[in-house]
Amino acid sequence: MADINPPDRREKANKTPPDGQARRHKNRNGQTSSSGDQNGSAQRATRNWRRPPHKSFKQAYAAIDLGTNNCRLLIARPSDENFVVIDAFSRVVRLGEGLAQNGWLSDKAMDRALGALKVCSDKLRKRNVHLARSVATEACRRASNGEEFIERVRQETGIALDIISAQEEARLAVLGCHILLEDGIGPAIIFDIGGGSTELVLIEPGAPVPRIIDWQSVPWGVVSLSETVGPEPEDEVARLARYTDMKQRVLDSFADFAERIGRHKAPDQRLLGTSGTVTTLASVHLGLPQYDRNAVDGLIVPSDAMRNISQHLSGLSAVERSQLDCIGSDRADLVVAGCAILEAILEIWPAERLGVADRGIREGILRSLMSADADGHEAQAALRRLKQGSGKN
Repeated sequence: MADINPPDRREKANKTPPDGQARRHKNRNGQTSSSGDQNGSAQRATRNWRRPPHKSFKQAYAAIDLGTNNCRLLIARPSDENFVVIDAFSRVVRLGEGLAQNGWLSDKAMDRALGALKVCSDKLRKRNVHLARSVATEACRRASNGEEFIERVRQETGIALDIISAQEEARLAVLGCHILLEDGIGPAIIFDIGGGSTELVLIEPGAPVPRIIDWQSVPWGVVSLSETVGPEPEDEVARLARYTDMKQRVLDSFADFAERIGRHKAPDQRLLGTSGTVTTLASVHLGLPQYDRNAVDGLIVPSDAMRNISQHLSGLSAVERSQLDCIGSDRADLVVAGCAILEAILEIWPAERLGVADRGIREGILRSLMSADADGHEAQAALRRLKQGSGKN
């Protein structure tokens, strides 16, 4: 069953304004790696490609992404080449809390996640969801009791979580957000900074699905990295040293990938990030009093601005960070690890601009479900026509 994305019909983006301010697209609609073409044949011309209108406009589809730090739900209905969100839910559950030290999911962490998943289950029933897919990522991949937790979720909520591989996680993230990538020539990188892992994917853009040239996942996310390096010191000098340690760990883990992709670098490199880290830093860059998805999703910001914000936050105490708009107490302790990962990525792929996406795995799941369902309907219709034709003969 093919995964099909809507075409990217954005006009070519202008260069970054001279004042260095952010700009928007005109239309926004363990360690593992793999090298080589993941999609097979070369890209076809896709400028005039259009996805056939979906026939099941009244059907609701759902995607649940249970990560190391967050539980997220999206429910949507098809709308021509895209979909319309009819319900959503997100909650910080910190499922991976203590995992780096203990190797298993704690009772408190599992209870938090179950509470969020029960909310999701209620929403699935109320919205009469036709087709859903629920996935779990790094925390459940690594935890010794991950499978037991999955079974408990099934029994208590009715939700069947699928523990996906790092490769599938990377693929879904690309599928969900690649249409926000700046226009340009040559390969680009899409990254996803999670709670327990970070994925970097080198792609050759194109609709309906980008060609994956190379990818790598490392077990450093905002939770796993923060817990591994230990508590944040009170002294600023010690905090900065801790930040440097974080950044170096990420760089070391991505060293092989960085070497492999060296030949793909170009003067005008493109970079797109999907994660709470990049959306939070973009909000700080814009000076938003509170998070606004419409202002952030699809934003293009100068990379230097994101570096400056990252370095500034790394020197502040958790209390000082918690007082900043769009960070607060929920992100105050983890955002520094996200900043370190982001800075490492900007060293690996030094693009002048950074695209920001508030979309990813859930959107990738929805596009996969809707596409597969539409393909199934079309195949059934073709079979009926064939049978009807045979009956007349």
